[in-house]
Amino acid sequence: MTRVKVIGAGLAGSEAAWQLAQRGICVDLIEMKPQKKTPAHHSDDFGELVCSNSLRGDRLENAVGLLKEELRRCGSLILACAEETRVEAGGCLAVDRNGFAAKITEKLKNHPNITITCQEVTEVPEGPVIIATGPLTSDALSKAIGEYFGSGYLHFFDAAAPLVTAESIDMNEAWWQSRYDRGTPDYINCAMDKEQYEAFIKELVAAEEAEVHGFEDKNVFEGCMPVEVMARRGFDTLRYGPLKPVGLTDPQTGKEPYAVVQLRQDNAEKTIFNLVGFQTHLKFGEQKRVFSMIPALRNAEFVRYGVMHQNTFLQSPKLLDRYYADRRNPLVAFAGQMTGVEGYVESAASGFLAAVAMAAKVQGREIPEFPKTTAIGALGLYISDESVENFQPMNINFSIISPLEKRIRKKAEKNMAISQRSLGVIEELLAKGV
Repeated sequence: MTRVKVIGAGLAGSEAAWQLAQRGICVDLIEMKPQKKTPAHHSDDFGELVCSNSLRGDRLENAVGLLKEELRRCGSLILACAEETRVEAGGCLAVDRNGFAAKITEKLKNHPNITITCQEVTEVPEGPVIIATGPLTSDALSKAIGEYFGSGYLHFFDAAAPLVTAESIDMNEAWWQSRYDRGTPDYINCAMDKEQYEAFIKELVAAEEAEVHGFEDKNVFEGCMPVEVMARRGFDTLRYGPLKPVGLTDPQTGKEPYAVVQLRQDNAEKTIFNLVGFQTHLKFGEQKRVFSMIPALRNAEFVRYGVMHQNTFLQSPKLLDRYYADRRNPLVAFAGQMTGVEGYVESAASGFLAAVAMAAKVQGREIPEFPKTTAIGALGLYISDESVENFQPMNINFSIISPLEKRIRKKAEKNMAISQRSLGVIEELLAKGV
């Protein structure tokens, strides 16, 4: 019986292994943890979330909400585990970070078609194989992939936000509210007035960074940019970004604050919170000093400081097809952020599609076509679009999905129509036995 190797048990690799196994294929899932970890790894479990604990918006008017719903209907392991470990986060799908990873690990270890090996892979194996080692690919395998393709192998850096204990947050200086009061009030909001904000920005810009070899601002991907890098781009950059006050009301003044730092729960017990948008690579002492200038965090207890780590992705349009497979060798596929999809849900979607296609190949069936009218298909077509000149990682968005044939003026109605059309296509595919 043909066996398929899956290298890496992050979100993409875990999803790929599950989808292959569910289709009756024997899977060798190979993960370097716990034998070897990177500085960003804290857990031995699979599917560890390094950056945020949020899988972002859950409404069909949002493209990522559509992508999640497509994956749910297609039997996604990642979405099922996310729902089982969900924590309150307004209109977002956020999870208990440790519970989520533990659930994924349990499901994979108990699947009869999956054999797990814990070791570092240092060469590109012969196919059939799906390589999903993500932004934390080891140096040895990174070098091997570079040699395998010969050129077009790129690097950038990614950053994780710090975590603080709930009991150390000064609630006299903070309040619970979701932006625009959507859903339940699931965020702790920490306001700053103009004077406090000015002092904070001054110190943040001047704070000492940890050494990161080869780091340059131009290599930082916009979707997970360190907060200090954002601050250097202009005094008001943070007020129009992660510290934007719109849709929030300070109960002490009854008005919109000058700037707001939002905290989102990081575990089901609501004992740990992360600083939303505060990915950073400042030295730990500097993080404590500068972030404690936020009034509600004057006495904050940091249980994890932000860290900077290398992120790696392929020049996929030159190398991969719409199913994330090597154009030269369709039995060697890649998945996850290393392909240029950005985000947790997008990574899972790439693992899903790579596995569905690989299963069809090894079983001698026709590969199901996920068209550009679906979010899953649009992502695969984006990373394989040879007409893209300056390829950069991309979150799912409605602009890469096929537009409607008729014009709808209101954005929310248009997006909902795109989503309903997409879900209709997904149902047709499921009826055919995808």
